[in-house]
Amino acid sequence: MTLSRNAWTGKRKRASLLPAVIALVLLGATTVSAGDTWPFTGESAHGANQPSVHGYTSSQIANWTPQTDPDSALLRSRVPLQTRIAPFTATQANQTLNPSVQMGTIAGDYGNAFIENAPYTNKFAQYHFNFWQYTDYYSYWHGTATAYTPPSYYDSLAQSNWQEKWFEFGMLNIPNPTYTDAAHKNGVLSLAGIFFSNNDRGQQTYKQMLVKNASGQFTVALKLIEMAQYYGFDGFFINQEELSPDIAVADIPNYIAFMKVLQDAGLYVQWDDSVNTSTGANTFARTFNANNISFLYNGGKQVSNSFFFDYGMTGTQITNAINYLNSFNTTNGTSYNILKNGFAGIEAGANRWSTTNSSQLSSKLSGGVPRVSLSTLGADFVHSGLDEDMGLSYPVSHRSENKYQWMTTLREQLWWSGPNVNPKNTTPSSTNTVTDVYADNRNWPGVASVIAERSVIGGNNFSTSFNTGHGLSYYVNGAVSNTAEWSNMSLQDIPVTWEWWQDTTGNRLAVDFDYGPSYDLTGTTRFSYQQIGGYKGGSSLVVKGNLNAENFLRLYKTDLSVNANSKVSVTYNKPSNTDTSTMYIGLVTAANPTTVVKIAVPGSGNKTTGWTTAELNLSAYAGQKIAALGLVYNPGSAAVANYQMNVGQLRVYDGSAVSPAAPTGLAIASAYPGTGEMVLNWDMNTNYAQVKQYNVYVNDIFMGGKYDSMFYIKKLPAQSGTIKVVPVGADGSEGTAATLAYNLNNAVSNLSASSQSNGDLTVSWTNPAGVAGPVKVTVKSLNQITTPAAVSAQTTVAQGTTSATFSNMPVNGDDYEVTVAIGSNLPVSKSGNFIDVVCAPYAESWSWSGNTLNLPMPTTRDWRYLYVYENGTPRSFDTTYSSGSKPRIIRGRTTKASLSFTSTATSVYVVMEDYAGNLSAPLTLR
Repeated sequence: MTLSRNAWTGKRKRASLLPAVIALVLLGATTVSAGDTWPFTGESAHGANQPSVHGYTSSQIANWTPQTDPDSALLRSRVPLQTRIAPFTATQANQTLNPSVQMGTIAGDYGNAFIENAPYTNKFAQYHFNFWQYTDYYSYWHGTATAYTPPSYYDSLAQSNWQEKWFEFGMLNIPNPTYTDAAHKNGVLSLAGIFFSNNDRGQQTYKQMLVKNASGQFTVALKLIEMAQYYGFDGFFINQEELSPDIAVADIPNYIAFMKVLQDAGLYVQWDDSVNTSTGANTFARTFNANNISFLYNGGKQVSNSFFFDYGMTGTQITNAINYLNSFNTTNGTSYNILKNGFAGIEAGANRWSTTNSSQLSSKLSGGVPRVSLSTLGADFVHSGLDEDMGLSYPVSHRSENKYQWMTTLREQLWWSGPNVNPKNTTPSSTNTVTDVYADNRNWPGVASVIAERSVIGGNNFSTSFNTGHGLSYYVNGAVSNTAEWSNMSLQDIPVTWEWWQDTTGNRLAVDFDYGPSYDLTGTTRFSYQQIGGYKGGSSLVVKGNLNAENFLRLYKTDLSVNANSKVSVTYNKPSNTDTSTMYIGLVTAANPTTVVKIAVPGSGNKTTGWTTAELNLSAYAGQKIAALGLVYNPGSAAVANYQMNVGQLRVYDGSAVSPAAPTGLAIASAYPGTGEMVLNWDMNTNYAQVKQYNVYVNDIFMGGKYDSMFYIKKLPAQSGTIKVVPVGADGSEGTAATLAYNLNNAVSNLSASSQSNGDLTVSWTNPAGVAGPVKVTVKSLNQITTPAAVSAQTTVAQGTTSATFSNMPVNGDDYEVTVAIGSNLPVSKSGNFIDVVCAPYAESWSWSGNTLNLPMPTTRDWRYLYVYENGTPRSFDTTYSSGSKPRIIRGRTTKASLSFTSTATSVYVVMEDYAGNLSAPLTLR
């Protein structure tokens, strides 16, 4: 995979993109840069205790445990990978497509957040991928800073210049857990990213990953398996692109053995074809051959599941790959094939709407069908690249403003559904009709033109409320429950399969997701509907226009079984005037896929005064399979101008879904009244067939939801009240709620802690009026500590006391949490860091070989600089992105050449500096 942020000069540039910038300017592209996700401000600013995904170095992986990894318990995906229904050509938008052609998507998640990358938060204007039906593998690529990187390092200079990010990114980028939730709901594998390159990872190198323990095991591989199992993702996309030196040929057998360990654990591994195994050179064969096949299969064992081939794979190279695999299979008794094991890369984020992408795509087709599976890098440019496509730069960030989200939605539809936002018609336009969203629909035919749509909608029950993963408020039964904007991909419903396939001889209706009156559409004339909002969640489906002929809006590809108890219900809201129209449920059965079965919704031509639900009987179709599900709009006796219909929920059910019982063990894990945050936990039902998610309410105000046993609340709506955690069943209905009363008015307030350099930690608070009882105060250290053992101390002081002091506490910047409880009342907490006045000396296993000093990268949690003094003078080291030589080793930015260098000095010693600016004692090396 070729990554470059350099201007195109007519020759290949190999300086790799800083990992967080995912919209990517890649090989051969005019310089276009993607938008970072800058820190949110105001109400959306990152919470003091809000969980956040971070990156990992090899040493951090080797020492990983859930107990020491910050926020680990709140970063898990618990949704199991769902099974997709069997392909059914008769309901494909393009019946000539081969369902065996696979699709990989390598992109960011909510955006390109580096340090504050939350699983869910109160921010609407982020990226919410809505086309899982065309994807088989989703790999995360924006990169994240390692844990404990000070957020202040991502300052205005770093935000405005991608070469000025002077902090460390991990070689491992794990998936955001809510994106994994959404992927798994749709049968898509969620892959972490492993990336080594000269610029983007500083001193990090593959050699650190391949280290073995005393038993000869690959420690990092074993921990990667643990992490995948704990966090709930499915495998890894491995991109090995180090140069000068390249990967050593002698290390290739170990690299292969390392990957076999991942394979033996059942993880999916995609290898970026970037290494010539005979020379170790960083080269791109763009086909299978004798110099790369051992990274797929070696010594009678699978090494990886598939290859990602660099951009520009030609028809000849595809033919060569097919022929090579056929011959290889004959020799080795294997069964590899190009559609299962080969993915041709397309530079989505670099070339975007240009003829380059469309011509590269066409070169991989035969009769309009791909001869190789496909994978795009940076398709999230539809959101992250908006400002660049508008010709704007820092500090403009329209991509993070609510009123521009209609643009990013349309841009995503153009990329996936095609130039007409209609997967049934993917012919590019003769003229550019989408300049208003800074796109071009004259070239790119859309992913739907080459990838057959997939679906997981089977069985007897299906429910959707048309949630896209975010909202400007949250609706419960058609009423606003929470006025705050939100993003949470765990709450995303199965996306509409076809955006927007309409069978009609008349006008196409405008179709959109209606987020309510706060959704700013003033910047477009494409939509003019009355904004109603959602029924359950953040949005509803809305159609608007001149209804002058019957229109079948195909929505979902399904394999739903119908029996004598089956019913379908539709919850709708018709704000337009009463007319002669009728809305029908439209069904396509597997037995007769060319006919649309219409079931009328009685009275659906009448203007409603709000939401209404119609339940319709399906028993007449017992024994049949529903292969497609949609809505039919018929004008009746005359055309209907300004027709509008909102649909808030669509359900198919037969009563077999279990109404879930209330979860047991509901408790407050942590309450932080100073910031209004809270963490809840409960015992979850691990049978996903019975429970699809848990909804969390406080005083009947919706706080969020997830299929998990924990949930973080960013802002409590009240100091006291009732917490409810409600399971949601397979038919979309809420089950029995678990309830828990809480009262922060009876807890201490103004909780604070002061850590002093003498090791004292003084905790102070204000007692509530009229509340009696002794005061129990505890302090514990959290996460990755630098002391020999974790701190855990407790004291009880008399009623009325307002402070307590603990002695002999750390002074090294470790995380802590203090908790105070009066009598039997709710304990409340505050998190923080011990004062940091010490920096430990360099402690790695350095060595000399003649005058060559081998100086491993520091593995301690808290370091910023490493100074190497030669005869009393600090030595200078080159930094990445050709940013100059600096008189120190800079974490994340000094090149890997600093790991081993020649020195003839008679005196050599090193000094560490930590994030707080403390200097260590010198360590003499010579």
